[in-house]
Amino acid sequence: MKGGRSKVEKPKPDNKLAAKRKVADRATKKAPKKAKAVKDPNKPKRPPSAFFVFMEEFRKQFNEKNPNNKSVSVVGKAGGDKWKSLSEAEKAPYVAKANKLKSEYTKTMAAYNKKQSEGAHKAAEAEDESDKSKSEEEDDDDDE
Repeated sequence: MKGGRSKVEKPKPDNKLAAKRKVADRATKKAPKKAKAVKDPNKPKRPPSAFFVFMEEFRKQFNEKNPNNKSVSVVGKAGGDKWKSLSEAEKAPYVAKANKLKSEYTKTMAAYNKKQSEGAHKAAEAEDESDKSKSEEEDDDDDE
């Protein structure tokens, strides 16, 4: 069995066909990235959930008790464990505060969206007016 192979060799596909498949695979895997949408800095931020409202208070207490702690993960882990151990009645004030913040957010978002749509309307109207003025100018030129 010198020089022989113990495994059965599989027939190789046509080289041209294999090359086309490789090119097609590369094309599908590396699709061009879409440009990210520009974020509006004036857009209101989403409100925190009840857990994050709780964590604001918990971080302060934890840092007072453990002033030498520099690890963020330890605080997060301790906060998560504490949150899980709270009963529904103990979570209620945080849930109420989160709901209040959410209702304020919906009001500000409504105002923001209204302002955005008005701005788009004004831009469209300004564009229409500029188009009208161009056509009126052309009519005036034709009359002369």
